[in-house]
Amino acid sequence: MTDEKARKVASAPAFESPRKPSPAERAWEENTLKPTLAKSPDRAADFTTVSSYPIQRLYTEADLADSNPERDLGAPGEPPYTRGIHPAMYRDRLWTMRQFAGFGSAEDTNRRFRYLLSQGQTGLSVAFDLPTLMGYDSDHPLAEGEVGKCGVAISSLADMEALFDQIPLADVTTSMTINSPAAPIWAMYLAVAEKQGADWRKISGTLQNDILKEYIAQKEYIYPPEPSLRIVTDTIEFGAKHTPKFNPISISGYHIREAGSTAIQELAFTLRDGIEYVEHCLRRGMQVDDFAPRLSFFFNAHNDFFEELAKYRAARRIWQNVMRERFGAKNPRSWALRFHSQTAGCSLTAQQPYNNVVRTAVQALAAVLGGTQSLHTNSLDEAWALPTESAATIALRTQQIIAYESGVTNTADPFGGSYFVETLTNEVERGARDYIEKIDALGGMVAAIERGFPQREIADAAYRYQVAVDRKEKIVVGVNDYVVNEKPIETLHIDDTLAGRQGDRLRKLRADRSNAEVERRLNSLRHAAVGDDNLMPHLFEAVKAYATLGEICDALRQPFGVYQEVAIT
Repeated sequence: MTDEKARKVASAPAFESPRKPSPAERAWEENTLKPTLAKSPDRAADFTTVSSYPIQRLYTEADLADSNPERDLGAPGEPPYTRGIHPAMYRDRLWTMRQFAGFGSAEDTNRRFRYLLSQGQTGLSVAFDLPTLMGYDSDHPLAEGEVGKCGVAISSLADMEALFDQIPLADVTTSMTINSPAAPIWAMYLAVAEKQGADWRKISGTLQNDILKEYIAQKEYIYPPEPSLRIVTDTIEFGAKHTPKFNPISISGYHIREAGSTAIQELAFTLRDGIEYVEHCLRRGMQVDDFAPRLSFFFNAHNDFFEELAKYRAARRIWQNVMRERFGAKNPRSWALRFHSQTAGCSLTAQQPYNNVVRTAVQALAAVLGGTQSLHTNSLDEAWALPTESAATIALRTQQIIAYESGVTNTADPFGGSYFVETLTNEVERGARDYIEKIDALGGMVAAIERGFPQREIADAAYRYQVAVDRKEKIVVGVNDYVVNEKPIETLHIDDTLAGRQGDRLRKLRADRSNAEVERRLNSLRHAAVGDDNLMPHLFEAVKAYATLGEICDALRQPFGVYQEVAIT
């Protein structure tokens, strides 16, 4: 990066404040504050959020001069949902407590799932390994060294059956963090549910299935944007007809934030992705109120407590307006933004890893006070490896202590009405709306991605933050200050023989199944891909014949092609 570019991104954009200090505030500044500062100056030249948004010394009624509480806050369970989407919030039902889990073989992860459920976890959350995320079988050459390392290895319906062995899918909610191959993975899950005798219309859970944020941030894509959006639209349409309690998509800001975005960028790009999906469903001929109630969102819970609170509150307010005004939704359930949250993986440090317990607790508390419907808390050892059982238990206990000991669940939106929180909510909303308008002007999110707009904005934000850390303008405890020597911690080890065992399993599967039937169903899928049939029924038939994930994804690679990202400058 050139010196000129470095100067350009050295500071975050600021918003103009509508405040006009009252005579009383001016008197306080002159008579009380000024003498104090003369004796003891501020610790720093600037005070900002973790996203480098400037924070004033004091917030008062003057900061809300343009606000209308009845219009901008409302009551919990009523538009604009600033104060929460449920009238009673956590007084009648706590958020779903999830621990993202997945490693090694399906059997390994199944044991972890059953352990976590026995410890009071109320929902499952599946992490898949990199080959699975990229649509490759465990015995593919590109899978070498990655099988079971960052999640569970799932190559076929047989693996999915083992993953949920002795876990009744009718009785648990399951979140699956997968995107490009989300449709065939979901087909496998539905096939397991059917084999268990579970009613599809009653099973619940969430499929991440957010391909747009892959192009923006995480980069685990297979196909180009348009065919990828066709698959996502197929899943939303199929879900609306057959799985009315299952969320076919979780529109995800989490990975956008992990890539280095600010809170405002995370919010804006996530909501604009959501708009893009709604537009594609409407072009398909769907009615907005037939699918919008099952759209869900996924946000990061980062370090800056109040910035995160403001982000969640602004998200609900923006989305209800988008659904009502932009898309004409009539069903209140279409207006209400429901979201899962996960504490910030990018904030975890390998140095002094027990500090991560504190970070996670603060982040989780922000998510709860921000009104989350579901929460995953990261484990202290995740900067080193996948979580050990004991570390995952501490992370789960963090949620339980917040729920049962802190008192924060006793009332809805306890920070509502705070001059600071309401002002920050307003300013986060303004910043997000500005980004949404810019993306609209570019022709939508796909056009913006192809021009590198969100990618460039995130890269600049990440650079700004790193500069601030390098200059010690932002302190990361144990990393750039308060550094000590420490002993390594015990970490989870993934058996390197797993890849061989997975390869043996796949060879046996291919020998035992009807390969003629597999090929017939894959040909049906290819034919559907070049037409306009919904692909989900064809995927479901293929997985029931025990076609592997790699075979299915390869069948779609032929008509759809693969995506090659254009470098941004």
